[in-house]
Amino acid sequence: MMFTSSFAAGVALVLSLASIAAAHPGESEHHIQEEATNAHVVNMINTRALEACQSNPEVKARKERAIARRAATFARLRQERNLEHTNWLHRRDAAALRQWAALSHDKTGQVNLTKESTNEEIFGSNTSCVLTPDNANGPYFVSQEHIRSDVVEQTVGIPMHIEIQFIDVNTCLPATGLLIDTWSCNATGAYSGVNAVGEGGLGTTFLRGVQPTDVDGVVNFDTIFPGHYQGRATHQHLIAHVGATTLPNGTYTGGRVAHLSQLFFDQALRDAVEATAPYNTNRIAKTSNIQDQFTGYAATTKFDPFPNYITLGNGLQSGLFVWAELALNTSSNWDYYAPHVATWKEGGGYANPNFNFMAIIFPPPTHG
Repeated sequence: MMFTSSFAAGVALVLSLASIAAAHPGESEHHIQEEATNAHVVNMINTRALEACQSNPEVKARKERAIARRAATFARLRQERNLEHTNWLHRRDAAALRQWAALSHDKTGQVNLTKESTNEEIFGSNTSCVLTPDNANGPYFVSQEHIRSDVVEQTVGIPMHIEIQFIDVNTCLPATGLLIDTWSCNATGAYSGVNAVGEGGLGTTFLRGVQPTDVDGVVNFDTIFPGHYQGRATHQHLIAHVGATTLPNGTYTGGRVAHLSQLFFDQALRDAVEATAPYNTNRIAKTSNIQDQFTGYAATTKFDPFPNYITLGNGLQSGLFVWAELALNTSSNWDYYAPHVATWKEGGGYANPNFNFMAIIFPPPTHG
C-alpha cells in the first residue's frame, strides 16, 4: 500500500520528535510532558495508517493465510501428541474486552467450542492491525542467544507453542527479515543466562531463543507457560531486531531494537496453571495482572495485550497453542531501552559491566 509523501513526512517528523524526547527520559517535567504528547501523536498516526490498510486486498489475504496457518498448526500439534480425538478449550473474545486495560481478565473465561465452529471464529486474531505498544524491557535480556525455535531444554511445565505475526506499520505488509528474541522465567520464577541470586547462571540458556520472521512475518517457538516471580505478573518477553546478522555459530550480532513487548495471560489461565506441578511449588507471592505495574504499558484502548490461546486437548497438560499479531514501526530505534545484562558465548556467557539499570525501568515513548 502506498502512502502520500505528506503523510510519510508527517510520520518521519513526529518520530524524530519522539526520538528526541526519548533520548533522556525522566530528565524534567517538561521532557516528560513532551514525551507523552509525542507518543500520543505517534500512536495515533500509526494506528490510522494501520486502519487504512484494512481495504488493502493483501491485508485480507494475509488474514486468510493466518487463519489457515493457525488451524494447520493446531492440527499438527494435536497429531504429534496423539490428541486428534480429544476435546479442547478456547479463549473467546468478549465484548467486555474492549475495556481490557481496566478489567480483570478473570471475566473472560474459557468456553467449549464445537466441530461446527469455523476456523475464523477460532483462529482469528484479537489484535489484528492495531499498533502494539512498546513496553519496558526488564533486567534479564541476554544478547546473542541461540537461533532456535525449541527453547524448552530440560525445563518442566505446561507445554506452550507460540506463533507471533509481525506487521510493519510503514507498509501494512508482513515484517520480514526481523530477528525475534524471546525469553521467560521457568515454572518457579528463575531465569537462565544471568548470575543474579536465585537465577540459572551465566552458563544456562533454557527458555531463551531467537527466530527470523518468515515471508508472512511469522515466528514460532516451543516453550513452557512462564512461572512468576516477586512483583510481576506472568509474562513473556519479546524483542524485535532489525538489521541483525546471523553468525556461523547459530547466534546473531548487530542490528537495532525496533520493538519491545511483554505478552500477558488471562488471569483464569494463570490460576489454572499455577495449581499444577511444578508451578504450585513456587512460594513467591503472586502478582495479579491488575497489580503488575507494567501491564498498563502493554495496553491501549485499541490493543489487547492478552494473546488468544487454545488447549490442544481437554486439559492443560496436553499443552497450549498461543498466538498474537503485533504491529511495529521498523523505523524505530529503541536500543537505549534494551540494554543487555549479559551476552551468551560458547561455554558460558559473561555479564555486561556497563549494564544501565535505569534504562530498563521505563518503556519507550510509544508505550500504552
